[in-house]
Amino acid sequence: MDNDFVSKRDRIIASAIEIISESGLSSLSTKTLAMKGNMSEELLYRYFGSVDEILVEVIDTFTKFDDGIIATIEAKDMSHLDKVLELLTTLCTYYENYYELAAIILNYEELLHNVNTREAVAACINRRTGFIRKELGLAMEEGEIIDKFTPEELSNLFLGGMVRDLLNRRIVYDRKSHSQVGKATMSKLAGLIRIKPDA
Repeated sequence: MDNDFVSKRDRIIASAIEIISESGLSSLSTKTLAMKGNMSEELLYRYFGSVDEILVEVIDTFTKFDDGIIATIEAKDMSHLDKVLELLTTLCTYYENYYELAAIILNYEELLHNVNTREAVAACINRRTGFIRKELGLAMEEGEIIDKFTPEELSNLFLGGMVRDLLNRRIVYDRKSHSQVGKATMSKLAGLIRIKPDA
């Protein structure tokens, strides 16, 4: 595979992510991609057969580090709740460093309705929430956290807070970084549910 082919494909995917971030998923077309990438639509079709093919690659780019991140966190010697916080903090840092990728989360619903991206998006959601729910369930079983909520409810609180902060950042500028705000919010929530060892 020649380098020009690889770099051109990567530029098309990066342009697609930028268009989704700037104008929404409905703005993604071969015409807008060709304009953004300063190329002809014919050249675009040399690398991808359709916008749907590009969207599949966008989702692959969005999720490509998930397995490695989760495996690394699972191998760490830390509490189950801290593993959840580690994953969420890592994701916050990732979206802060790759701001455009955060737009994918905000387009989950629409991507779930696309027959070509449904499975990849569902797999991403299930992988992340499955890990969080499993660790929260183990944390409850081992007496790390209170059991006034189900693992599903707590997972929704943690992930919902992260998504809400991403949405807020698209509306209002905040001097604090996404990872700073996310870490502070998640630490407060963790403090509320963590069982303190007897002094």
